[in-house]
Amino acid sequence: MSIVETFQANMQDKIQKAIGVYKKELSGLRTGRASTSLLDPVMVESYGSVSPLNQVASISILDSRLLGIQVWDKNLIKAVEKAIVNANLGLNPSSDGCLIRIPIPPLNEERREEMIKVAGRFAEQAKVAIRSIRRGILDDLKNSEETISEDEMKHYEEKVQKITDDAVKETDEILKQKETEIKQI
Repeated sequence: MSIVETFQANMQDKIQKAIGVYKKELSGLRTGRASTSLLDPVMVESYGSVSPLNQVASISILDSRLLGIQVWDKNLIKAVEKAIVNANLGLNPSSDGCLIRIPIPPLNEERREEMIKVAGRFAEQAKVAIRSIRRGILDDLKNSEETISEDEMKHYEEKVQKITDDAVKETDEILKQKETEIKQI
């Protein structure tokens, strides 16, 4: 396997991981019903580091339209509420000092549009990640110890761009499917 093929395989692997993260983020956009996966993208600042919400609290479904979060350290309740709001999921947590309750808003037209915007932001983040992978792979290849002719490099850059374009197109198709799903519910 040549160095170009190695870089290309590495790029495709990284892009598939980025798309996997994107799909996971979109799966958290459940419409109308409470689901613990809604809170998967929430990251909480705790003890000087950033952790996923499920590492600092337990998440439960209290009823079909209400999530409950039991924070293990009461000092983190405000940080958890702030993280939920900052995640831009359209959720408004409220706390009684022990339990954080998150009502799931009924699905109206305004909520659908808001969810489509959130899905669009996730798609844009995935595209930025894909472009960053492209840039990193090209930089790595240019800085590799193996010498590559200008023609080979130009050919490789075209291949990398094609892989990038295909990944961006796949991201857009996934977004369209999610938008359709949101509009139909």
